[in-house]
Amino acid sequence: MSRKYFGTDGMRGTVGQSPITPDFMLRLGHAVGRVLRRTNPRPTVLIGKDTRISGYMIESALEAGFASAGVNVLLTGPLPTPGVAYLTRALRQDLGVVISASHNPFQDNGIKFFSAKGEKLPDAWELDVEAALDEAPQWVDSASLGRAKRLEDARGRYIEFCKNSFGSDLTLKGLKIVVDAAHGAAYHVAPDVFHELGAEVISIGCKPDGFNINAGFGATAPGALVEAVKSHGAHYGVALDGDADRLQLVDGSGRLYNGDELLYAMVTDRLAQGQRVPGAVGTLMTNMAVELALRARDVEFVRAKVGDRYVMEALVERGWQLGGEGSGHLLALDKHTTGDGIVSALLVLQSVSRSGRTLAEQLAGVDLFPQTLINVRLQAGQDWKSSPRLAEEQSAVTAELGDRGRILIRASGTEPLLRIMVEASDAGLAQRCAQRLVDAVAV
Repeated sequence: MSRKYFGTDGMRGTVGQSPITPDFMLRLGHAVGRVLRRTNPRPTVLIGKDTRISGYMIESALEAGFASAGVNVLLTGPLPTPGVAYLTRALRQDLGVVISASHNPFQDNGIKFFSAKGEKLPDAWELDVEAALDEAPQWVDSASLGRAKRLEDARGRYIEFCKNSFGSDLTLKGLKIVVDAAHGAAYHVAPDVFHELGAEVISIGCKPDGFNINAGFGATAPGALVEAVKSHGAHYGVALDGDADRLQLVDGSGRLYNGDELLYAMVTDRLAQGQRVPGAVGTLMTNMAVELALRARDVEFVRAKVGDRYVMEALVERGWQLGGEGSGHLLALDKHTTGDGIVSALLVLQSVSRSGRTLAEQLAGVDLFPQTLINVRLQAGQDWKSSPRLAEEQSAVTAELGDRGRILIRASGTEPLLRIMVEASDAGLAQRCAQRLVDAVAV
């Protein structure tokens, strides 16, 4: 069955347009509540949100929907997505709900759900919810209505969880760190985590007003972090996105490290401690240089489809722990059940503290391959997969690249575009090969 409302990671859209409207959110809360009550007559859900102005409206609507189905609600207020996942598990809640549109601008919002174990829910559960949305509501009587209360110490509980992911024998003393929370959910969490572990902290992007989330700050706009690190003479800078599940990191020279490089640092830190790392999971977009570097360390590397959901599936299937995307979604499943920007930053800085080597020194020799990405607009009905010219050119380019590069051709999921990416050890080679493939599509 195809899903009507759920996408690859919950629901997301423009506020005021379906499905991000108060009437739909009330219906959603009611439908989810009914699904929960099939296995528990009196479930409790935990609801957290980021700093968007629309969060108040959606929170109230969901709360009413859950209560109308006989479900109790525990409200955390602004809290990072991974914080909601953690507290759902730690407090033995039946469901975790996050109101956030992650790295999108404030005009958007969305909903994510976590199971009682703090994990993303399966497609079958989402289909059950969609089926319940199509049914007539079944309002409970007054005596059976759910109750709502606020969890006053949610922030403090999550701060302690994050700190506990950092080696108890280590400290961040002596490091000056700029922390950029994108005016999002971690604005009152991330600075305290790094400060309490000993770092001197300079905070930017930590003054949300309901409208400025992700605007010029955070993981999707790291320029502000680079400038702040340089101007303050900091050793490192940490940038999170609006719901703090994504990380970008900058060193004192202003060099920006993407998720591919940070994944490598996390793996090598464990190897240096004598831990066994059988493999790591990236995506189709992970830079080939990182794949080769990991294999040189006898760490198997597997590529999943783009999306942290698919990285997670590949890790669970193999029983591995470490994976991630270049965008900064990083997973360490022995530390958390979901991607966590703060925890990921701590794991990278842990390697710096433990080894006494800077991040640049740890990544010496891992020179990212240049990538050329060209979007080609497709004509209506154009069957690029059956193009003999493209197939012929793709074979020729693959042979020419050999072990010096690779090709990735995929259709956009939202636009009539074909995305052609060529990665090679030489930038000119990548550009020439990508253009040959583009020309073959156009024929």
